[in-house]
Amino acid sequence: FMGWYFYTKNEQKPLRNLLYFGPKRIDKTGDTTFHTVKPFLFTNQYNEKVTEETVKGKIYVTDFFFTTCQSICPVMSSELERVYKEFANNPDILILSHTVSPEEDSVNVLMAYAKLHGVKDKRWLFLTGDKKHLYDMARTGYLLNNESGNGDEDDFIHTQNFALVDKDRHLRGFYDGTDSAEVSRLMIDIKLLQQEYAYNEKHK
Repeated sequence: FMGWYFYTKNEQKPLRNLLYFGPKRIDKTGDTTFHTVKPFLFTNQYNEKVTEETVKGKIYVTDFFFTTCQSICPVMSSELERVYKEFANNPDILILSHTVSPEEDSVNVLMAYAKLHGVKDKRWLFLTGDKKHLYDMARTGYLLNNESGNGDEDDFIHTQNFALVDKDRHLRGFYDGTDSAEVSRLMIDIKLLQQEYAYNEKHK
């Protein structure tokens, strides 16, 4: 990775731009607009409200889990710990982990789970809220689940995928959160996205 790093440092332009995911629309002026994560309202482990304003101007990774999951979630959470540590000094990069079991995963339960994973700040938020809203965000906000459902008591989402969201709430990547090589790719993509913003800022 050293050569890659120095090459881009000198050139300033990212080696590749990340794709945009989700349905595209052409607006009235003929410009292409990309899928944007819609507004949301959840509560984090500190019992604070979290909305789209919380992530304004930030790059973030999102996933869906539940604290009592014994299969894929522990692996996903330990992989997200790697991401959390990698960007420890960067307040512009966040992680949003949403519970799919809001009945069990109260604010206190999420706080205990956050501590278990060494989270001491607000760069990794564990979110709970209305089940219908959580499930709708997974499906139509982050496009992480294409099964139909309406968030009722029989509905359940179990996805191992992470989504990468840029500062404009566009989806820029999907990764298997149980695969460490995929999560390493996610970390490289976050850095590419940072370079993309830095380059665009310089060449306005």
